[in-house]
Amino acid sequence: MIAFLTGRVAARQAGSAVIEVGGAGLQLQCTPATLSRLRVGEEATVATALVVREDSLTLYGFADADERDVFERLQTASGVGPRLALAMLAVHTPETLRKAVATEDTAALTAVPGIGKKGAQRIVLELRDKLGEPFGGDPDAPADGAAGPASAATAHWRPQVVAGLVNLGWSAKDAEAAADAVAPEAEDAAPDVAELLRAALRRLSRA
Repeated sequence: MIAFLTGRVAARQAGSAVIEVGGAGLQLQCTPATLSRLRVGEEATVATALVVREDSLTLYGFADADERDVFERLQTASGVGPRLALAMLAVHTPETLRKAVATEDTAALTAVPGIGKKGAQRIVLELRDKLGEPFGGDPDAPADGAAGPASAATAHWRPQVVAGLVNLGWSAKDAEAAADAVAPEAEDAAPDVAELLRAALRRLSRA
């Protein structure tokens, strides 16, 4: 088990980042919220989970240990693999997922591409006693140590949101339209990319 990595961010692209540790570049699959806090050339500590398959070893990176733990627990539900678990964390924060499961909010779960009504009901049933109760407060607020607002210039949020939507299975055309729709919410000099992505996903799920 590789619990975390500390090293220089060597590269960052849509859906993944490369962290240089001891002269080796390790690629991590990450949520947009996690990627938004990584800066190329700067040192970062990233919570990680290693998924072992017969033909591959894949590292996943997270903003904090809570996000990683929820990622691992999500996969104990039938039909939820690493890609879907990562998609769930791209759409919802760990606290929002805990609240959705605790309150049987299947509508929130079906906002994730790849989860239908029956799948959402199964996830609620199987994870009710595994994710734990919500901590309280604002479920969309990042937990201590989680990724906060991106410090990039405003112009940088749009390609990150579009890339995140495309990685979650939406077409480039739909992703561009959703990014346009949430643009009025990105008036700050340093908008929260993760929140803009969630807003775009909510719009797409209602379309």
